[in-house]
Amino acid sequence: MKKLILSIAVLTGVAFSSQAQTEKGKWILGGSASYQSVKSEVDNANAAENLSIIPNVGYFVSNNIAIGTGLGFQYSNVGVASSNGQTEAFAVAPFGRIYVPIAEKFSFFGQAQVPLAFGTVKETDADGKSGDKVGNSTSIGVALSPGFSYFPSKKIGIEFAFRGVSYNNLRVEDADDNKIDAASNNSFAIGTDFFAPQIGVQFYF
Repeated sequence: MKKLILSIAVLTGVAFSSQAQTEKGKWILGGSASYQSVKSEVDNANAAENLSIIPNVGYFVSNNIAIGTGLGFQYSNVGVASSNGQTEAFAVAPFGRIYVPIAEKFSFFGQAQVPLAFGTVKETDADGKSGDKVGNSTSIGVALSPGFSYFPSKKIGIEFAFRGVSYNNLRVEDADDNKIDAASNNSFAIGTDFFAPQIGVQFYF
């Protein structure tokens, strides 16, 4: 009986200490940033570019449960002549996250996110330089992803997030609000690569 009580006390202590960063009333501050440049080996080819910067802030409405949103900017350019080769968008990404403490400094988390992006589309010339605006783009998605957080201190969490399940609808319209089918698409992805996680840092206060 004493061993059982001692075991429960130890587990309770571990759970309590690992909840210090994720208890009700705490804030989380972080975000994501990425840049990709892909260039063909063809002589004088221009690189296609993708840039995304989305800081996020969240609030713990109860122990281990946080809600929040990300606000940022996204940019893409195909690097070749195209009637819709460049997109610049304002991004909003509300999210909900639940933490499950598994050790003193480690927690598993699951996140649900609804990424939204609203932008403008421009034509590009053979050098990838943007020209006139040709329309607007609207992107709406849903993403469910798992991950792990390691807390080296009370205010810092290092995250290893994995791709889970996601769906995205991209609609591109011309200046007359007509859908451009060639530029619009629906995408669905499922599965993850545990050997290639997304690594990030979150601040808790």
